[in-house]
Amino acid sequence: MPVKVAKFGGSSLATAPQFEKVASIVKSDPEIHYVVPSAPGKAPEFPDKITDMLYTCAYSYNTHACEEVFAQIEKRYLSIIRDLQLDLDLNPYLHTVLRNIKAGYGDHYAASRGEYLNGVILAKYLGFDFIDPADCIAFDENGQLDEALTHAQTKALLAGSDYAVIPGFYGSDSRGAVRTFSRGGSDITGAIVARAAGASVYENWTDVSGFLMTDPRIVDHPKTIKCISYSELRELSYMGASVLHDEAIFPVRVAGIPINIRNTNDPSHPGTMILPSLPEEAYDGPVTGIAGKKGFTSIQMERSKMNNEVGFARKVLQVLEDENVSLEHMPTGIDTLSVVVANSQIEGKLDRVLKKLQLACNPDSIEVFSDMALIATVGHGMIRRVGISAKLFSALADAGVNVRLIDQGSSELNIIVGVQNDDFEVAMRAIYASLTKEG
Repeated sequence: MPVKVAKFGGSSLATAPQFEKVASIVKSDPEIHYVVPSAPGKAPEFPDKITDMLYTCAYSYNTHACEEVFAQIEKRYLSIIRDLQLDLDLNPYLHTVLRNIKAGYGDHYAASRGEYLNGVILAKYLGFDFIDPADCIAFDENGQLDEALTHAQTKALLAGSDYAVIPGFYGSDSRGAVRTFSRGGSDITGAIVARAAGASVYENWTDVSGFLMTDPRIVDHPKTIKCISYSELRELSYMGASVLHDEAIFPVRVAGIPINIRNTNDPSHPGTMILPSLPEEAYDGPVTGIAGKKGFTSIQMERSKMNNEVGFARKVLQVLEDENVSLEHMPTGIDTLSVVVANSQIEGKLDRVLKKLQLACNPDSIEVFSDMALIATVGHGMIRRVGISAKLFSALADAGVNVRLIDQGSSELNIIVGVQNDDFEVAMRAIYASLTKEG
């Protein structure tokens, strides 16, 4: 029988009624063998995420505030157990967690306990085994995932359990200390488990019915994407689309395992299928999705006959490397070169970077554009349609949006434009309206 791995997000496990929905989904599908839970998220009666509260405990571990916040965490978990009428004494687990937080185990340990405690409850409720990811998901001394060791260890543990709950978001390092992924990292755990289990599909259950073409907070009622490729999703996730962690693709991509984004509150909806590649007939529109985010700075350099100077770009990149600044994009012309970086990368370093660029490259001029937003229009289908770029830029012009930057990937998978932060929402709506008229 095929094996499925199902990851459930924080909104899917925020309350006892949500636990009941999750159990119904799992029990109705005998192919679901492994379940990866997040920590309880927000709910109408609970304005705070458990993970946020645990971070608060970690940062105030030696104060009375830690105990006050943890008391609210305890109350919430115990209410879930009570409402589920579950025969489980969670108090020993809770006492151990609080003791370790107060002993200064740190924010990685504290934050991970939301998933850990939820996993203990869910395993008991489903009647599944409990597998602690600290025993199989390995981080190296630099805090990076050790992919080979993780895969081997996870595969070995799964081989000894037909049905199990494996909490998301964390693992352990070579010293045995708990280590977490970045926020949203339970998606990565689910993908790791799916690969190790040789899953037929990795189901990622959340509170939306699939992947939307653009941000519903900006565009009213955007269309749902039926199918999307790994590479398209990677581009959209990186540019701010937040249904799935952008690094969750890699473990399943190696094994060619599809991802299915599903809605816990509407399990009959097919959601979005994320596939290694899409058949020709899947491209029923010119674009797959539109995503973007604010907070970038562009540094534009101009120098006569730049194209004849060997090593100019290398000098620019060396300056950024020396200042530990990550590069987002580097559009070029014959006599111009721009580097686009996130504001968070350049904060406190801009003046120093500009001085070093002046010394290293001796440009005729340097101009800085701050408060910039980037918008990516993504889709393999764009290369099959004539005039997509024209429609996009006409839409922006009609909306009165000034484009400060244009960049297109070599694969022609995306077109990226840079606009002022203040024009971001207007630009997103204009692009979506223009490019979704077809299909």
